[in-house]
Amino acid sequence: MSVFENILQAIGNTSMVQLHRVVPRGCARIMAKLEWENPTGSLKDRTALAMISRAEEDGRLKPGDTIVEYTGGSTGISLAIICVAKGYPIHIVTSDAFSLDKRNQMIAYGAQLTLVPSEGGLTTKKLILDMISAAEQISKKPHTCWTNQLSNTDSISGYYALGEEIWNQTGGKIDAFVHSVGTGASIRGVATVLKQHNPAIKIIAVEPGESPVLSGGQPGPHKIEGVGIGYTPPLWDPTLIDEIIAVKTEDAKSMARRLAREEGLFAGTSSGANVIAAIQVAEHLGSECAVTTLMCDSGLKYLSTDVYQKKL
Repeated sequence: MSVFENILQAIGNTSMVQLHRVVPRGCARIMAKLEWENPTGSLKDRTALAMISRAEEDGRLKPGDTIVEYTGGSTGISLAIICVAKGYPIHIVTSDAFSLDKRNQMIAYGAQLTLVPSEGGLTTKKLILDMISAAEQISKKPHTCWTNQLSNTDSISGYYALGEEIWNQTGGKIDAFVHSVGTGASIRGVATVLKQHNPAIKIIAVEPGESPVLSGGQPGPHKIEGVGIGYTPPLWDPTLIDEIIAVKTEDAKSMARRLAREEGLFAGTSSGANVIAAIQVAEHLGSECAVTTLMCDSGLKYLSTDVYQKKL
């Protein structure tokens, strides 16, 4: 064990575990990467560090500038901790559609928040566009740097290391990678690396069943935080994707609860969606194959929501 110089060096190199009790007999093995082991409890630490580091390198971000971003929470939290480590102020546009736990965590890291009201606490296309518009207006102030995660190609490179970790931890014995789509950066970054190692690896994207736009359906409100923005994200690359699976919000919540009770894995709703889709893929592939997916973030980010709150 080595001693890191700062919190940024603790990002990455997360554990991988095999699922057992939630996986039906006869399926391929399913292995989940525990991305909540990153410092803020989310895979977004990887992309936040990449976006800020690249902006520093090419001069878009200068000492004293304020980082501006719109976010459902996890990217904002990740940007906030990196701003703490590097000494930048941060102004985050978010919404009441996303968990109070995430908002409180951003505030704990010193972020300034602007809240955009949602329609009944649901993620919709209108909400995402309203948040982007609000962030854009803030970014027009002097001495600001808008990371603009939905269109920022720097974010993709933050996940190349994740792809290499998956390849190395499985010894290259992997038949499919399954992951939910928000900005599209994480599945694109991981898929790029895995396909370079072995083009035969299947990449399966996951989206909300209520808003299956990547599958050619209509956008709709849902409650799987961090995914399903209601339109095709600019970073989406369909050439890397072999299949798209839609998962309903209530099914994703139910699986998140099962993961906690049956596997001891305390994760958020998008992780539940990932596992449901991974099981579908594993059933199709059969027992001789191996499927990987991600525990995107910690269930601690959802304690205030109906995913885990239960009236006593």
